Amino acid sequence: MAKQPSFTCTECAASHTKWSGRCEACGAWNSIVEEKPLSAAGPGKKSLGSTRGKAIELTDLSTKDNPPKRTVSGVGELDRVLGGGLVDASAILVGGDPGIGKSTLLLQAAARFGRNGMNVVYVSGEEAAQQIRMRAQRLGLESSPVKLAAETNLRDVLTTLDKEEPDLVIIDSIQTMWVDNIESAPGSVSQVRAACHELVTFAKKRGCSVIIVGHVTKEGAIAGPRVVEHMVDTVLYFEGERGHQFRILRAVKNRFGPADEIGVFEMTGRGLTEVKNPSALFLSDRDKPAPGSIVFSGIEGTRPMLTEIQALVSPSPHSQARRTVVGLDGQRLATILAVLEARCGIPFAGLDVYLNVAGGMRVHEPAADLAVACALLSAREDHALPADTVVFGEISLSGALRPVTQAENRLKEASKLGFASAITPVQKKLPKVDGMTLRMTDDLVSVVNDIFGAD
Repeated sequence: MAKQPSFTCTECAASHTKWSGRCEACGAWNSIVEEKPLSAAGPGKKSLGSTRGKAIELTDLSTKDNPPKRTVSGVGELDRVLGGGLVDASAILVGGDPGIGKSTLLLQAAARFGRNGMNVVYVSGEEAAQQIRMRAQRLGLESSPVKLAAETNLRDVLTTLDKEEPDLVIIDSIQTMWVDNIESAPGSVSQVRAACHELVTFAKKRGCSVIIVGHVTKEGAIAGPRVVEHMVDTVLYFEGERGHQFRILRAVKNRFGPADEIGVFEMTGRGLTEVKNPSALFLSDRDKPAPGSIVFSGIEGTRPMLTEIQALVSPSPHSQARRTVVGLDGQRLATILAVLEARCGIPFAGLDVYLNVAGGMRVHEPAADLAVACALLSAREDHALPADTVVFGEISLSGALRPVTQAENRLKEASKLGFASAITPVQKKLPKVDGMTLRMTDDLVSVVNDIFGAD
């Protein structure tokens, strides 16, 4: 029985059983095309088992390959996030909010790689070459060996790259690139998918590294089809708050290094400068103890990081109390408030709760649960913990405290910055850290009773 043809919308990738002029899923006109399977028998072929390509050489798991060649930029925070440097023939996707500093970071990185002997081409589809040169002059990079181009036609871009044979190509951005054999507007699903596929294929065939800038949606995800993140080797997010000078470069995917690694930068008038000791910088404004202020010792990738969690609890003038969270998961806050009320008998009904991570940092790991709970209790009871105390631990729904990973590294980072005590869950086989006094407990009720003096 012949296989029924399949039709797909080039705008939203929705599947259809027959062709029509308008896609019912997204409403686009003339966007539905037929997809022919690769395994279909061609002229003269009698079966699907007929030979259609060359045989692939197979290897086993014991085959030993040389480690990938890396090029170090000299920007320590960027090299850390990349896993030790830029890997040859790799494809990297960088996303971030508008105006956060993506183009500035990549221009500075391009200048560094160019000074290290790489042939670097910077292609912009959003700015003219004159605008890029003005930014380079402001950053003091006008003498760097970087080749510029302002173009959106991907066919012309690839033809130029074939001629130049660069070592590194920066595309800013993928949403502005236009593939002329696809009838849709730049930035559409089909255009972004096709452009990314062509660039990744070029990188693998020519041994050239490609860094692609991607726009993000209002939810913070990279705009376009999710398949783009699967195509590339590394996905980086550039995070930060407009009102803060700190910027976080976070690796959410890396085939050549650890994921969730972060690099910390500070935005200045001369561009982005790397922060060698982010823990000390995030805590630089803590002069004395204050109710609602707790220092959390977390782990970002392979790096221990100390951040300040701030809480404010006040009577609500409205019938429904407010819950405002910045830098943390709002659902996690709701869970912690429910545990405090159900297991510890501490109600937050009728109270507005405001929670913030200082410095524009974002905390994702569950180990921050205990620090959040202590900040809420400290703000509610108007009771400040000693300024030299750090807190970490995960809270279960039963009110028990769960041990967290890399507790020793968390304590060593705190001790290095002058902290003398820590409130933690019970940790098995935890070596003693010089200068640190541990207050370990196995449930949240004990923390409430022993530390905050509640009944």
